[in-house]
Amino acid sequence: MTKTAVAATAASVMAMTASMASADTWRYAFEEAIDEVQGVFAQKFKEEIEANSDHTVQLFPYGTLGESADTMEQAQAGILQFVDQSPGFTGSLIPEAQVFFVPYLLPQDTEELGEFFRTSKAINEMFPELYAEQGLELLVMFPEGEVCMTTQEPVSGPPDLNEVKFRVMTNPLLVESYKAFGATPTPLPWGEVYGALQTGIIQGQENPMFFIESTKMYEVTEVITCAGHNNFTTAVMANQDFYDGLSEDEQQMIDDAMDVAFEHIIDYQKGLHEESIEKIKAAKPEMQVNVLTEEERAPFIEAAADVEATFLEMTGESGAAILEQLKADLDAVTN
Repeated sequence: MTKTAVAATAASVMAMTASMASADTWRYAFEEAIDEVQGVFAQKFKEEIEANSDHTVQLFPYGTLGESADTMEQAQAGILQFVDQSPGFTGSLIPEAQVFFVPYLLPQDTEELGEFFRTSKAINEMFPELYAEQGLELLVMFPEGEVCMTTQEPVSGPPDLNEVKFRVMTNPLLVESYKAFGATPTPLPWGEVYGALQTGIIQGQENPMFFIESTKMYEVTEVITCAGHNNFTTAVMANQDFYDGLSEDEQQMIDDAMDVAFEHIIDYQKGLHEESIEKIKAAKPEMQVNVLTEEERAPFIEAAADVEATFLEMTGESGAAILEQLKADLDAVTN
């Protein structure tokens, strides 16, 4: 979608909104398709709002209002009431949000992961202040599944990523992560990734397994490698002025709907990783799916220390405080 088309779409959406705080229709954009994890979360939120109020929620899946940068601009401008966007993209606005790209920080156990996002002081108390500085009300963060790499050749250690052009989000710390892993990180908008893999412009990318399956990344790569280095995190935000303009009852209704959608999406993801692998293998039996051993992961874990140091350099005292609190929150649910 061109910038002109995005602007025209945004203008038409704005024109439909007579009064943002009292709008009968609330607009919510996210970065995935309607039947993917963010879409399932959004549908549950919509269901809860419409069951408990006179409001309706209009959902805009990926691509309908442009790329991630476009929907964030529209949320900050108040054209959208809600936006779901990964800290990978908000990292340029909120550098501390890049902490979710420090490799091997988050646990692999899904129960521990859910409890961490549910109870983390860093997520629920510290991050909202940082988002508010950007005109955004942070409503919830939630995990979307273990991130795995897709490449043309098998990967059993950093040397196998040498000179591999690897697509990353436009996130400075993710770039540093793949440099540390030995690859050549190549930031690209998501809409260009399939074609770039198909033509050999890049040779790899990373995503949760459900997304690899639903976007058919397996069609243009040959090997999936799960190194246990991360779990994809996303965040749902409201335009701050919109949220502040609501009554306390409506704010509470939104918060409650987010809580219901959070529990729904945690439950929805149970077994989703494994189911997605089965679908990929059914569609492409020759696809290799490899899970690295502890020994094979060791060099990646060692490289992660350099990435953590880079994060602290990028974010200073604020980032250090966030990281320290996150580690304390993680320790509380894993020990």
